[in-house]
Amino acid sequence: MESKKKEKEKEKDKEKDKDVIVYEKEMEMSSASRGVWLVKVPKYISSRWDKCPGNITAGQLNITRVQGQKSQVKLILSEAIMCLQEKGEEPIPKEHGLIVSHITSQTLGVFSQQTTPATTNSPMETEKIIFEGKVAQKLECRPTANASYMKLKRDSLIKAAQPTRIVKQLDRVVQSYKPISDHKHNKEFDEKKKAEGKKARDDKGKVMDMLFAAFEKHQYYNIKDLVKLTNQPVTYLKEILKDVCVYNLKNPHKNMWELKPEYRHYKDEDKD
Repeated sequence: MESKKKEKEKEKDKEKDKDVIVYEKEMEMSSASRGVWLVKVPKYISSRWDKCPGNITAGQLNITRVQGQKSQVKLILSEAIMCLQEKGEEPIPKEHGLIVSHITSQTLGVFSQQTTPATTNSPMETEKIIFEGKVAQKLECRPTANASYMKLKRDSLIKAAQPTRIVKQLDRVVQSYKPISDHKHNKEFDEKKKAEGKKARDDKGKVMDMLFAAFEKHQYYNIKDLVKLTNQPVTYLKEILKDVCVYNLKNPHKNMWELKPEYRHYKDEDKD
């Protein structure tokens, strides 16, 4: 039994493998032995780096080594980054300390993707994945807790606490749409009502004749169909139906009317 189960599982795995499409791409491994740093920076630094073009210096690292102590690492942003300040934006700290931590239980790597545009020789774009190196250390960027940083932090908290939607008092009438006196569906309903006319009560005998003629064709009707067939008000029609019909409360003909047994004259089906 176990062997049969294993065979079935192998067959299922083979069927799954048929549906999987594997894309193979070249990977450059020339920098596989290089160690890189994984640095976590505040959001305001990453936004400045996103704005700057690729041909300017983002900042410098100052590493101070003292014998018998841990090395102190500082990130000093360049003047070009500091000048990328938008109107109304608070200035950001220039110097930041980096807290170094070693990676012991994880294996992390840095990859990049290089796209070569199409040329006359190769009409299709080619993509190449590059292994930039193995992460050797993690660094967390922490600004110096001075007055300018505290002001920046306070302003960011105030901005985050502001609601996205606020109530404004308007000093003039704003018409974003033209008012409509009557909608299209209301007009169509009124025109249909005028065309059909007001439903008047016919003679009870005449209504019963229409009901008997309808029940000769079908055994069960709902109230909407009977209203359309007789063109009578619903309340008046229900009064007549209570005299000659039975209202079903159970399936399979729930909420439908049928004639009482004494009024039924259905022909028996011919038996072969």
